[in-house]
Amino acid sequence: MDFGYVLNLGAVSVALLIGALLRAKVPFLQRFLIPSSIIGGFFLLFFYNFAAPQLGLDSTVLDQLMYHLLNVSFIAMALRNPSDDKPKDGSGRKAFFQNVAAIFGQYGLQCFFGLLATLVMMVTVFPDLFPAIGLTLPLGFELGPGQAYSMTAPWEPLGFEGGTSVGLAMAAAGFIVGSIGGVILINIGIRKGWLDKKHAEALRTRSLFSGFLPKGGSREGSRLTSEGESIDTLSYHVALIMASYLLSWAMLTVVEKLLLLIGPAGAEIASTLWGINFIFSMFAAAIVHKIMVAAGISYTIDNGTMNRINGLSVDLTVACCLGAISLTALASYFVPVLVLIVVGIIITCFILPWYSSRLYSDYAFLRMLVLFGTATGTLPTGLSLLRVVDPDFETPVARDYAYASGMVFVFVFPLILFVNLPAYSYSQNNPALFYTMLAITGVYTLIFIAVYKILAGKKAFKKMGTFFYTENN
Repeated sequence: MDFGYVLNLGAVSVALLIGALLRAKVPFLQRFLIPSSIIGGFFLLFFYNFAAPQLGLDSTVLDQLMYHLLNVSFIAMALRNPSDDKPKDGSGRKAFFQNVAAIFGQYGLQCFFGLLATLVMMVTVFPDLFPAIGLTLPLGFELGPGQAYSMTAPWEPLGFEGGTSVGLAMAAAGFIVGSIGGVILINIGIRKGWLDKKHAEALRTRSLFSGFLPKGGSREGSRLTSEGESIDTLSYHVALIMASYLLSWAMLTVVEKLLLLIGPAGAEIASTLWGINFIFSMFAAAIVHKIMVAAGISYTIDNGTMNRINGLSVDLTVACCLGAISLTALASYFVPVLVLIVVGIIITCFILPWYSSRLYSDYAFLRMLVLFGTATGTLPTGLSLLRVVDPDFETPVARDYAYASGMVFVFVFPLILFVNLPAYSYSQNNPALFYTMLAITGVYTLIFIAVYKILAGKKAFKKMGTFFYTENN
């Protein structure tokens, strides 16, 4: 009998309980609104690096768990019935394009300045530095540990010794920046009034920041939509989610078979598509919901129950993401990695909030949190930060971001195609390939600035010395 998954889920669950207990008892953690999943995730980080190997537990199981849980999370969001207050003034479409520009900007900025920092190091103190190391910044920060590992692995035979370790090191640093920096931004946002009135007031009027409701207190979270003697409501909703996931898998499998007909390039594209399965999962869930609407049974979906399943997925995913990081990766290429981390911090902690506050026309602070968390860690990190101020995902922020990220993939596809150019410049001793990639990423950065100016309008460069622009400052 294989207890591997059970033992690893048990370890993650214990970490979540420890995180919840500490959040309930430690005033510091309450004051800074640190989610229990992030607290527990740091416990998993040390457990899987030092104790788990002695117990025969492998952190690669966490990679698989967070992959599937992320998809489940977005299916649960997409299956919800739309709220009655859905905007009819075109603001949803505007938010879509604003999100596309914001995400696109992070890809361009991180790629360009990561390569530029690498060029500076190569012409000064590290002449033998592997040129592609600059791209580990967007791979680790913007894409996460899975992509950072898979996309740096082919570089090792080309001369990047320990390349996968560098990729994972950047991912580890990104998670730490995202977790700690995000909480700091939330606390500053509350104090400075960057949060919209509704969510700021909800945070200020909380009687207890322990993470638990007071004794005797309760809050409605879900309702029954089925008779228990037929099927339990939770079972019904989980079945809807897993059926949608099965449809998503089928869709991607068909797409993969077609792409494989192209050859190696098609196989590489297919591998990338599996990495963004959450987008296909959302589309599959949207199809299932449309069918239910047409059949007149969409009323059986309870948004509260979907929120609970989504919350479970996000909590487990965030904890797994932190637990899957390898600390040994941080020992390699210490100085270059440190330089790239500093560059990443400047882009995500300072430039990102600055342009987000001027770009978005609604929920600017909430949208910035999701963008920041994703640009430093993975999407669950952004969702975890969002949940601090929007616990039940009542706003369209998370859904809008997910749909926009699908369109961004189309625009950044050329970057994926040319991502190996800096590595080939080293193996083929052809610096022109490195400069070609630098020029391509520079064009992406210029395009982002132009689109940003169009979408932000008069606010684009208003009060440039103000860190986070609002109408009140």
